[in-house]
Amino acid sequence: MNPDITENIKELAAPLAEEKNLFLVDVELKTGGGTEVWVYLDGEDRGVNLDECADISRELGFLIDAHELLDDKYRLNVSSPGLSRPLTDIRQYKKNIERTIKVRYRNEEDEVMKLQGELIGVTEANILIAPKEGEKTEIPYDSIFEAKIIPVI
Repeated sequence: MNPDITENIKELAAPLAEEKNLFLVDVELKTGGGTEVWVYLDGEDRGVNLDECADISRELGFLIDAHELLDDKYRLNVSSPGLSRPLTDIRQYKKNIERTIKVRYRNEEDEVMKLQGELIGVTEANILIAPKEGEKTEIPYDSIFEAKIIPVI
């Protein structure tokens, strides 16, 4: 798929999300048995409800058709990212302070590191994690290549 299409959909979806006090996390295009457009939204201090997803889906579908971004039939899915998707936006980190996080990142020696612990701080440049064992660790955003929230049951 053309990366320009993804960017165009992001440009259409972001203002729709902002109207509902949400933010756009990501847009993915999947092809195979037909084209699927996945739009992931989140809120800074709350979750995303089904009615908001339905409203944005209707409006975004209309805009995608009006701009003729996709030639064939497609399925549009609008949802929250869920726990299985990595964190990609600083606002997601802030929302998850005091939760358990698992981070894969590169240290100063360019080694791949893994760390799991409580997310205790978020700044504009770093996150601060307190593992159960060991010292608190500050990790710069630009060294993180995957961060996921670990559900505690």
